[in-house]
Amino acid sequence: MPDRNRASFRKVFARFQDTSLRGSTSAHRPRWRVALSLELVVLMVAVFFAFTANGAFWASVKESGVLSGARELRFYIGVTAALVGLHALLFGVVLNRWIARPVLAVLLVATASAAYFASTYAVYLDPSMVRNVIRTDTQEARELLTWDMLGTVLLMGVLPAAALWLVHFPRVSIKRALLRRTLFLGAMLLIACVGVMATFQDLSSLMRNDKALRYLIAPGNYIVSISRVLSEEAKSPKGPRQVVAADAKQQVHAPSTKPHLLVVVVGETVRAQNWGLNGYERQTTPQLSKLNVINFSDVTACGSNTEVSVPCMFSLAGRRNYDRENIVGSESLLHVLERAGVKTLWRDNQTGCKGVCDGLSFESYRKPPDSSLCDDQACRDAVMLQGLHDVIDDNPGDTVVVLHQLGNHGPAYFKRYPEALRQFRPDCRSADLGSCTRQEIVNAYDNAILETDDFLSKTIQMLSQDTTHDTAMIYVSDHGESLGEGNVYLHGLPYSIAPDTQIKVPMVAWLSPGMASGKGVNTACVRSRASQPISHDNLFHSVLGLMQVSTTAYDPKLDVFSGCQTTAGASP
Repeated sequence: MPDRNRASFRKVFARFQDTSLRGSTSAHRPRWRVALSLELVVLMVAVFFAFTANGAFWASVKESGVLSGARELRFYIGVTAALVGLHALLFGVVLNRWIARPVLAVLLVATASAAYFASTYAVYLDPSMVRNVIRTDTQEARELLTWDMLGTVLLMGVLPAAALWLVHFPRVSIKRALLRRTLFLGAMLLIACVGVMATFQDLSSLMRNDKALRYLIAPGNYIVSISRVLSEEAKSPKGPRQVVAADAKQQVHAPSTKPHLLVVVVGETVRAQNWGLNGYERQTTPQLSKLNVINFSDVTACGSNTEVSVPCMFSLAGRRNYDRENIVGSESLLHVLERAGVKTLWRDNQTGCKGVCDGLSFESYRKPPDSSLCDDQACRDAVMLQGLHDVIDDNPGDTVVVLHQLGNHGPAYFKRYPEALRQFRPDCRSADLGSCTRQEIVNAYDNAILETDDFLSKTIQMLSQDTTHDTAMIYVSDHGESLGEGNVYLHGLPYSIAPDTQIKVPMVAWLSPGMASGKGVNTACVRSRASQPISHDNLFHSVLGLMQVSTTAYDPKLDVFSGCQTTAGASP
């Protein structure tokens, strides 16, 4: 290579080295970008979160009434400082100039969404709620996308996230970068400690009395909850489920009886307070009231959301011995029934069986089939009855069918019922509950219960016309719903603070004459005791007793039919 060319090459290479070490200068940086240190941007984002994303937290503190005057002002200043310091400390530990923009952009959009749901519906983003969010499908998520939500996320999330791309992070030497980051982290730690210490007495008292309050602090709430969920999922056993009731076996039916068919209807989001059979001021169960059903009027759910309640109600542990890891890692009631010789089938118009029917027969109607009961988004629950008897007739023995309803799933209650059942008006015709009055929301919700009443009546009619089986139905909702009481909507509050509107649910049983006589059940006796408190914990043992499955795991005290039987039909 000629000397002249070598010299030119050295100059270009030297210039490249100089640029890579010092970063692009203001002369090389696009004019529309502003040079800011990463630490300053992190601090700005932390301050932004503290003042814009925690409205629900501050509102709950205000409503608690424990602070006033100078104490209240000191609390606000101290906690705000602590929030800024802790979040800036967290971001400062994990972020660098290469990943800062995308990570902060995601956090801004996610936090805006979290803040919207917390402020609008009083949603607490604890691990249980995060599991619900993770397992939400596109159909369910689409109903939550209202113009109000989109506007909030655009203003408080998307636009600030876009502004990050107006920032340029200048490169500095490693020594200087480490020194600056160390000083920044130390300063944020100091600010957080001062903020906590200045309000420690009030803050510790508040958190001790309302432990769930921390799940309103964004974005730390969902960051911590996601971390816990991922950690729990990683620790979850990957092998076979723990065997439950290993000695389960069917008793021999009396020669005069037919094969048993039990339909268990898992309701969705129906609360006891609006259930007509419970004495609600409106008759929301007109068809059931004309049938010979047994209504249990004091029933407590295992959880305030589907992700908790459904696995729990089909477990041996139940709420009284609640341990999520044990429940998801153990066999459900359906696995016990199958091993004992009872055929099971789960038909689903929701987001799955939550592990209850893993490895067993499962049919989903989440993707609408070609039926007059379906539109392009969802199906009426009655679609699960179509062709059901053909499936049952293929099995000559005892059968348990679970029908998992879409029911009263909100906030788009108006989509859950046809025009013919639009009895209570004016009803809220929007998924944006903020655009409706509370009475309009209640009207739409009650209309949706009329649809459940119609569905259950159709189910009983089908079972009563069955000439090949002794039949029965048990209906129980998975959890309730808040309709604006205390400015709380929907469901999913942490169980420790969940109101009765979210955990008190309806439960109904119906037995054909053949099932009642074959099992020796005195339905009048059961009806006379139906006002006594029971819970989801009773389902496991009541089904075992009704299907005459014998096992040492069976507890007659938790069987709602036990104690009302003749000797011939005594429980297993």
